[in-house]
Amino acid sequence: MLSSIRSTTPLLSSTVFLLMGVGVLHTHIALQGEALGFSVAMIGILTSAYYTGFLVGTYTVPRLTHRFGHIRTFAFCTSLLAVVVLVQALTSVYGIWLVLRVLQGLLLVGLYAIIESWLNTAADPSHRSSVFAIYMMLNLGASAVAQQFLHIHGEGFVLFCIVAILVCAACLPVVMTTQPQPSIHAAPRVQVKHMFRLVPTALVSALISGMVLGAFWGLLPLYAAARGLDAAEVGTYMSVAIMGGVALQLPLGRLSDRIDRRLALALISATAALAALANLALPAAGQVTAMLLVFAFGGMSFALYPIAVAHLVDYLRRDELLSGSSTVLLVNGIGSAVGPLLAGALMTLTRPAFLFGWFAILDTLLAGYALYRFIRRKREVTPDDNFVPRVHTTPGAMDPQADAPPEPQAKPG
Repeated sequence: MLSSIRSTTPLLSSTVFLLMGVGVLHTHIALQGEALGFSVAMIGILTSAYYTGFLVGTYTVPRLTHRFGHIRTFAFCTSLLAVVVLVQALTSVYGIWLVLRVLQGLLLVGLYAIIESWLNTAADPSHRSSVFAIYMMLNLGASAVAQQFLHIHGEGFVLFCIVAILVCAACLPVVMTTQPQPSIHAAPRVQVKHMFRLVPTALVSALISGMVLGAFWGLLPLYAAARGLDAAEVGTYMSVAIMGGVALQLPLGRLSDRIDRRLALALISATAALAALANLALPAAGQVTAMLLVFAFGGMSFALYPIAVAHLVDYLRRDELLSGSSTVLLVNGIGSAVGPLLAGALMTLTRPAFLFGWFAILDTLLAGYALYRFIRRKREVTPDDNFVPRVHTTPGAMDPQADAPPEPQAKPG
């Protein structure tokens, strides 16, 4: 285990710096956009633009990696990302911000893919789950800690500079590593129709999870600001929500190992819906109550996608893992792009507090669908059904080199 951690330390170090930069960037763009006079709907479109770039990057960046290798592509993407962030700091033109958000999504999905595929290769197979558990903790933990940069006073330009510094710092451990680069495999095929026919609950869960978390990252800071919180308090509010994901993802994942994953998805999404409704019903709740509610909501919301991926893996053969990974990522990315658009329009037509109404509607739909699938097609849980903590970023998060999963069941899940 120690040897696996030692060999992946440069990558994990890069992850901390990168995710700290990205974590503060998402929140700062929402708050800075509001300060510049952008409407909630316009900020929702900015978030959708980011995830649109995310989708485009899943097709374009792997080709760049195949041509230049992991280290050079990582250095290229981090350097260009720092430039993009600094350019965004220099302008307040909304159209330019849209283009820059697309570029940010494109570059970041490439960086995530490089880190995760490298972790798959560097980690010993017997410890790979533990390494990815550490990666998950660092990922969400870095995003939570990064929100505290919002306590820094000064012009919006200052935080953009901090993001650029963190992104550049993320490049250094990878460039200096002596670990060999992983071999490059052909890009997997996307098979939405086949995967939906085989495991419909996994794809529906990935879609709805994307719609929830896309709006979470892009619009929750605006909801917090509408509650009367200043920038520093918004950072703390976001940190608490993200730390809910850090604290609850593993216990909820272990729960999904012990019962049918569709039932777990139904229970967790129903609980998330209740937490969202409580936020909606208690707009003037005290600070402690508000923090507890958003902690619970974040913990449930961040657990849905990893369980959906684990449910998908239960039904795939070893040679279908890469294809399944690309498919579920594509579906989740579509949800992440569409969610902020619809939520932003809804908040504009009603009031910012109805963001949690949007979350409640989506989680209720998922709970109902997952429960329906569970009742219709029951599956026996076997000792081989093991949950692996995953952060929903790239295809690398579904390990193509992992031990072979159970053979597909006769009936779809």
